[in-house]
Amino acid sequence: MRRPQFLAYFNTRLALACSLIAVSSFNYGFDNQGFATTQAMDAFDKRFGDYNPGTKAYALDPAWLSLFNSLNYIGFAADLHYLLFSNTKVWCIVPAQVRGLAVGTYQFSIILGGLIINSICRGTSKIQDDRAWRIPLGLFYIVPAIVLSLIWFVPESPRWLLQKGRVEESQASLRQLRQGCFTPEQIHNEFRELQTVLEQEVENGHWVDLVKGVNLKRTALVFMVNFFQQGTGQAFSSQYGAVYVKQLGTINAFDMTIVLSLLNLVSIIGSLAYADRVGRSSAVMAAGLLTMGGLGTPSPMTTDLKKGVVGMYVVMALGFSLGWGPQTYVVATELPALRLRDMTLQLGFFVNVISKYVVFSPVILSSDAEYAGLNSKVGLIFGAIAVIAFVCTFLFVPECRGKTLEQIDLMFHSGVKLRDFGSYDASTLIAEPELKEGEVHSDTGKVEENGVKQ
Repeated sequence: MRRPQFLAYFNTRLALACSLIAVSSFNYGFDNQGFATTQAMDAFDKRFGDYNPGTKAYALDPAWLSLFNSLNYIGFAADLHYLLFSNTKVWCIVPAQVRGLAVGTYQFSIILGGLIINSICRGTSKIQDDRAWRIPLGLFYIVPAIVLSLIWFVPESPRWLLQKGRVEESQASLRQLRQGCFTPEQIHNEFRELQTVLEQEVENGHWVDLVKGVNLKRTALVFMVNFFQQGTGQAFSSQYGAVYVKQLGTINAFDMTIVLSLLNLVSIIGSLAYADRVGRSSAVMAAGLLTMGGLGTPSPMTTDLKKGVVGMYVVMALGFSLGWGPQTYVVATELPALRLRDMTLQLGFFVNVISKYVVFSPVILSSDAEYAGLNSKVGLIFGAIAVIAFVCTFLFVPECRGKTLEQIDLMFHSGVKLRDFGSYDASTLIAEPELKEGEVHSDTGKVEENGVKQ
């Protein structure tokens, strides 16, 4: 059986490092979905909800549910190191040819963690006492303990070491991460490229530099993709999905979470497969959200319409897994200036978390009959935002597949148009450092990928 082509870029040390980083992302999906799915359990409703004499059942108050699912993100926003480590460490150590694949595994790991905890919740949901939700929540401590014990073995980034003036250590680290997959000449050329671009960097690494010159555009793009990831309503699926499906009463909510996680895994695999070949963008979400909203407009809703809503809810979630889910992290790590990358990502992920908080709280309240009573008609709102997101992505997000982070940096400073990034031969910028700021090389053409040692 032929070995997958992408494996040719990973030696043992790089593969193990990326795997451990993926486990830390797995933990986020495990916790996030466990936190969301337990809320659909009858035992959870009985413990934290109010008894309704009319329905003769316990139910969670919408205002309480909104705060319960939103306020936790304020604390999460205060400590962004969890997200930043997984993403920045990956883009720092992987070759450009598989950067989209490697960074995209962040979302794959999240979905995988969600699948496992959703399966556990499916089993414990039949327990009619507090053990139903306490068992899943009690498992939250296992993965962090594994990561904490092994994180010290992840190699330092060659870029970071070079920025700190530790040249020999940087060269040794790069050699360890590339040996066996690239020739000595290719490893040397990559190291020289790192040195050349760092020498040409004009940013000093101050916060104010984020809004100076071309960096203002780069910062705005990072903000934009992080906002749209949440503004298109993914929290409706990931956080509120199990509770909402339970309210519709058409299918077992816990079965639905497992099915959706499996479908999302397949979608993520497809997205990772084409990320470094055909580009970074996708927008199936808009159709799913708009259709879901349209199906929810009649009153009262029939059983068939409710089934249609659930179906479109699945389409929306799959669209997210094909596009905004994994690709946001890929794009957000490619665009910032090298010396400003950590600061840009900190602000970008802060926008992401705050957007989730701002969007998610009104979703729960507006969906409930006690308040706006929009129900699935919220799909019309998020569908419209998804259409805007598609247009903005098409017009403003540059195609960076196959290019090193140093080449992307020089293309921004050389004034290359965003729409021309995909076809521009960035290797000329490294070869000709004498180009002045704002001057664009006249030669354009498709970039040939660096060879790999067979």
